Amino acid sequence: MSLPALVRPRPVHRASDLLAAYLPGSFYFSSSRGTLLADGVHTRVRDGGGSHARAAAEALDAAAAAGVPEPVVVGAAGFRREAESCLVVPSVVRRADAPAGVRAPDAETGTPWTVTPRPEPAHYADGVRRALELIGRGELSKVVLARSLELTADAPVWVPALLARLVRPDPAAYAFAVDVTAPGDPATRTLVGASPELLVSRRGATVVANPLAGSAPRSGDEAVDRERIARLRDSAKDLGEHAHTAAQVAEVLGRFCVDLEVPERPEVIGTPTMWHLSTRITGRLADPADPACSALGLAEALHPTPAVGGVPAAAALGAIADLEPEDRGYYAGMVGWAGLDGDGEWAVTIRSAEVCDRTVRLSAGAGIVAGSEPAAELAETGAKFGTLLRALGLEGAV
Repeated sequence: MSLPALVRPRPVHRASDLLAAYLPGSFYFSSSRGTLLADGVHTRVRDGGGSHARAAAEALDAAAAAGVPEPVVVGAAGFRREAESCLVVPSVVRRADAPAGVRAPDAETGTPWTVTPRPEPAHYADGVRRALELIGRGELSKVVLARSLELTADAPVWVPALLARLVRPDPAAYAFAVDVTAPGDPATRTLVGASPELLVSRRGATVVANPLAGSAPRSGDEAVDRERIARLRDSAKDLGEHAHTAAQVAEVLGRFCVDLEVPERPEVIGTPTMWHLSTRITGRLADPADPACSALGLAEALHPTPAVGGVPAAAALGAIADLEPEDRGYYAGMVGWAGLDGDGEWAVTIRSAEVCDRTVRLSAGAGIVAGSEPAAELAETGAKFGTLLRALGLEGAV
């Protein structure tokens, strides 16, 4: 007589323990939906003829057949579709609830840093003026222009502490840390950040996207912030910029959904450093079993949205290539996870940085539309640097 197999209960983890267990080389992702920490590489997911989603579905099926329990694909993809990606089926995955009450060491202030803007602020303003000329000629309706800061410390940057300092002030953000080491890197390169923007999530047949476009800095003064929120809600420029993004996201999701709910007007949401116009779009999938309807498949269909690219998409991508002197790499790409059942969650990699040894490269962008002013767009990108600068102890110093 054979005895029944012993069924072990799934381990229960705390979000704070998973955050504390993160080390460079692991994959970390947390949001209000939960926390995921992954280690090891069972399979690397290669681009399957232009579709990561198709290759990921095959890798997940193979991992399940090999006995990997509840396999998932995790990782990040760059801004451009042909750019680099780092998607894997990990060997070990641990999950916990959403982070709350996170403890983190305070950022060290007074640490010497060398700061190199790329491009110089004046050159970025010139790029905005050139973009406005394209818009004035009718070649573009909107284009997002980004700039970077390259920070160099006198000692290696400890990514786990930086990640914890990003999660602590905003546990509901889409916080992430991904190994994106490339050939020639002198040490592990990590993409780390705390994004406010959900590209797409899926639970069963339900999908949600939450595009953000139109922003204002958060002041910390309640009266000033009330005024900025009211101004943002009524700004024709910002509402027009947001409408481009929400319409495109709704159009793409509409190809896959039988029902789609799109609010008539955006609301304003806040992060510790910014206010954003936000539209939460919800749909019900026509065919959840189709690999194209997996969380990763939907993310690929949506990316890049006008929130990080522009309108029309092809012309905006061309303008970005011409006007931005630095390649974006993983900035304004996508990061997240997808399971064997197609469920998952993907965020836009904004409020992010690439960390390698003593160097931190952070990027921020602003949407340029008719009526944009170069000085204001420069200031907006500066405000968006605040999330990472605060975590590095450099708030107000750059």
